[in-house]
Amino acid sequence: MVRRTGLGKAESDAIRRVLLAPLPGECKGDFTLAVKPMRIALYQPDIPQNTGTILRLCACLGIEAHIIQPAGFPTSDRAFRRAGMDYLDAVALVRHTSWQAFEAWRRERGRRLVLFTTGATLSYLDYRYEAGDFLLFGRESAGVPAEVHEAADARLLIPMRPGLRSLNVAVAAAMAAGEALRQIGTMKP
Repeated sequence: MVRRTGLGKAESDAIRRVLLAPLPGECKGDFTLAVKPMRIALYQPDIPQNTGTILRLCACLGIEAHIIQPAGFPTSDRAFRRAGMDYLDAVALVRHTSWQAFEAWRRERGRRLVLFTTGATLSYLDYRYEAGDFLLFGRESAGVPAEVHEAADARLLIPMRPGLRSLNVAVAAAMAAGEALRQIGTMKP
């Protein structure tokens, strides 16, 4: 499921079908998806392997994925398939042509924006997530600009040992998604 911006009833129904469709064998688990999924947004990603890993994470956990363009690589379905992204049909993927288009789309729907950044002071473990939150991750090479920081409803940090720069963005996304899903109770063993 791929859209630029704005979802009508038909598109929303299609996303719902994708989220509830059977997943590839290695993703199957004994869990229940919530009606309102968590969402991961990638701000202008520049490493395709990380994006592919995050899309696979979203497919396996029933999380809607959003790519805020421009990206540092081609993000068409064809490009993802040529790169071996065999989970593309199992992920609800929405592409936004710019930060401004994404922000207008998000605000129209009243969704919170939770930015993960090394510049935050609040731990991601101390934050109270809600169904439908956007977990936003910046570019691997540069993070996000001040405009994006200012738009965030919360800025969270994944604590690390001193002297180390940052986690891989796909690892950070997996940690954040796991905690958010645990808190909102969408995955029940």
